[in-house]
Formats: sequence, structure tokens, C-alpha cells
Amino acid sequence: MGEQNGLVIEARDLTKVFRDFWHRPRVCAVNGIDLEIKQGEIFGLLGPNGSGKSTTIKMILGLLYPTSGHLAVLGKSPRDVAVKAKIGFMPEESYLYKYLTAVEILNFYAALYGLSGRIKQERVKNLIIQVGLDAARNRPIGEFSKGMARRVGLAQCLLNDPDLILLDEPTSGLDPIACREVKDLLLSLARRGKTILICSHHLADMQDICDRVAILLNGNICAQGAVKELLVNPDTLRLSLQSPSREQLTAILTYIEQETGQRPLVDHSGRTLESVFIETVTRRPAAP
Repeated sequence: MGEQNGLVIEARDLTKVFRDFWHRPRVCAVNGIDLEIKQGEIFGLLGPNGSGKSTTIKMILGLLYPTSGHLAVLGKSPRDVAVKAKIGFMPEESYLYKYLTAVEILNFYAALYGLSGRIKQERVKNLIIQVGLDAARNRPIGEFSKGMARRVGLAQCLLNDPDLILLDEPTSGLDPIACREVKDLLLSLARRGKTILICSHHLADMQDICDRVAILLNGNICAQGAVKELLVNPDTLRLSLQSPSREQLTAILTYIEQETGQRPLVDHSGRTLESVFIETVTRRPAAP
């Protein structure tokens, strides 16, 4: 099971019940969920606060033990130390030493991972560039904005070149350009075979990069599947034409109305606000 069948995370009837001092059931945070996440997949875990996302992540990390059900991570128990060595995790809040520079903090965490010598130097150098902090590499982290600190947190969780990457609100605090860069980095990691599990309230970002998502509510999975399939409205069909003349459009609409008895809605294809913003700011010359 696990890696043998291509699954990086496999959960069957996974349940977590928190109990009070007398061991009486108090809260069922996760209620019999099933998950299968494959290698190279970007999977989104969605849901309002208190839906069970954080509890699920903590069980995958081996920080909480399931009350019942089956959970395998990389084919083994999530509490296996060898499994933990293959996981990278970025929490919602990264607590970093504010008097250290980005390079110093990454060197510190790299040493905790057991990296040393040239491997550590190359890993830190490359990650600093990948997350867009090369110009601020020697500035104290206490001077960083929240978005810049998030970039340090992302670099930190990639130091051990993990097979499984768990991210909690990875684009929180990032401006649109940095957000796009982070999403492009995650897509490139998935193309390299990395498996990524993301928790986020930024649904537009999840829609951009996730292959599949699961929506949690009160500890239950209410919907799960490929993003493209979940977004399809089977009752509506969209027809796209490249610059038809007014006469052609009138004839097409008249024919459709005669055949279906419905007057089709006509509009222009749109772009996302993110694409407009990035195109605008990258096209405009920088201020002297």
C-alpha cells in the first residue's frame, strides 16, 4: 500500500475525537474521512474555520494520533521518523528569529536537518533565489514585511528537498506578483514529482494550481474531486468565436434561438484581475 500504489497520503475512515479530562467524547474534529493523494499532485484542503483542516494536517504530520481509521504517509505510519524526514511543512504563522538574516536563519534550519558543507551552501543559495529574496538575503528578518517572512518560511520548508510538502496559507500576506511567483514555484515542484497539500482560504489561488480539492465541513468531506470537474456547470454550454462580424453573429443567434427557443447570452471572454495587475505593473517602467 502507500507508495507501492502511487499514493503519498492514504486515509480510510480517518477519525479524531477530542476528549475531556474524564475521557468523555467532547468534539469530533474529523469524522471518518477518506483521502487519496497521489505523487506529483497538488491537493487543496478547503473549509471554514473549525472544519477539521488543521486537525487533519496534524495527523498527517504525526503530531496527533487518530482515534480510529487508517492513515499512511509515504506508505508508512506518519509517526515514523524516516517519514518525517521526507516532509516539509510551512505553518500559517512562521516564527523566525528577527535578529538573524534570511541566510543565517536558513543555515540554522539546514543544520537541524543535518545538512552541511557545500550541499548546505548550495541549497540555501538556490532557495533564497527561488523565493525572490536574493536582494534582501543579508537583512535582519525583523525588518521584513509579512510577505517577505512568508517567503523565508517557504524556503525553510523546502530545505530538506521533501517528497511531501504541507502548506498552511502559503500566499497569505503576499502581493499579487509574489503570489504568482509562489504559485509558479509550487507548480514547478509538482512537475518534479513533489506532492503538495495546501490549506488556504484564498480560493482563487487554489483554483489556479490545485489538481484536486476536498471541502471539509464539521469534520466531514462534503465534496471532493478534480477542480475542473467541480467547476463545470453541466446545464450551461459556452460557445466561443474569434471576432465574428455583426451579420454573422446575428445569423448565429437567430438560428440558435429558432432551434432551442432560448436567446443565448453574449459577452466577451474575460481575464482574471491577477493577470491584468501583473501585466500592468510589469509593462510599466520602474520609477527612477
